[in-house]
Amino acid sequence: MIADGGYRGTGLVIPHRRERGQTDLSDWKEDHNRSHRKVRARVEHAFARMKSWKILRDCRFKGGGVHRAVLGVARLHNLTLAG
Repeated sequence: MIADGGYRGTGLVIPHRRERGQTDLSDWKEDHNRSHRKVRARVEHAFARMKSWKILRDCRFKGGGVHRAVLGVARLHNLTLAG
């Protein structure tokens, strides 16, 4: 799983940061950060789109209601992308 810098030390894949006193990152670290940003941007856009859907706004936080609603919305979205 990938995450942002707020999840340091959790074992998740996070962007590389410069060490204290270091001016630049190595090229491979810059490339990794670039691909990390592209993936995270797609995920964040999907989250933003789902937050605008009424089914998720009106869903109550009991049982597995939110989980089932998100799965349903994700499946519909994937079907739309598949054509």
